Amino acid sequence: MSLLDQIGPVMVGPSSSHTAGACRLALLARNVLGAEPRHARFVLHGSFAKTAKGHGTDLALVAGTLGYYPDDERIRDAFEHAAAAGLAYEFTTADLGDIHPNSVLMELSAGGDGANVSVLGSSLGAGFVRVSQVNGFDVQVSGAYHALLALHTDRPGVIARVASVVADDQGNIATAFSARQRRGGHAMLSMEIDRPLADYAVTYLSSLPYIHWLRQLPAVMAGDTAAPAEAPAAAGAPVNGDAR
Repeated sequence: MSLLDQIGPVMVGPSSSHTAGACRLALLARNVLGAEPRHARFVLHGSFAKTAKGHGTDLALVAGTLGYYPDDERIRDAFEHAAAAGLAYEFTTADLGDIHPNSVLMELSAGGDGANVSVLGSSLGAGFVRVSQVNGFDVQVSGAYHALLALHTDRPGVIARVASVVADDQGNIATAFSARQRRGGHAMLSMEIDRPLADYAVTYLSSLPYIHWLRQLPAVMAGDTAAPAEAPAAAGAPVNGDAR
């Protein structure tokens, strides 16, 4: 761990948990969508629901949805930037169950007939985050590594094939987790790797008939650098699951 891991992230805002962490969660959700968001609905749970405005959680969530990192000075004016970008958003509160108190369900839509996703995440303290569900499937994404999400048909050899492609691209797998609806149904693979896959590897995986949807997510914990928002490589349309 670095010194900054001990004293907290470089950030705009009063709280590493409620501001920096919230921004990172929304930034990950934006990349799960894989397109420019046009509408965002944030369901705040626990302490997120109680202190959203006081700690800038609302600003941070909108900023992350726009593609801003926690050190981006535009966070302060995120609502104005959202209006300029054509991003509509709403906040509500709910008890999301037995999860971390700093949690939020993020429902993002590209508008029209575009993609839409549901992402459940938690801010764990000191800016650390965890995404635990995507479209109803359990996942394990920490934001500390580049991550690959693949919705696929549950069949033998899929995880081995993805791992083989990562290895052929000289990638090193940090974590891998898979959850399925039912045997032979849809399953979601979440794999964290040390560096992003090359474009050719993403294109190859996207072309496989048993992989229906693919996303690459950035390592949002590494190098908080204010950067323009760009949609990642993506394939397919999301399918809701039930892997709770």
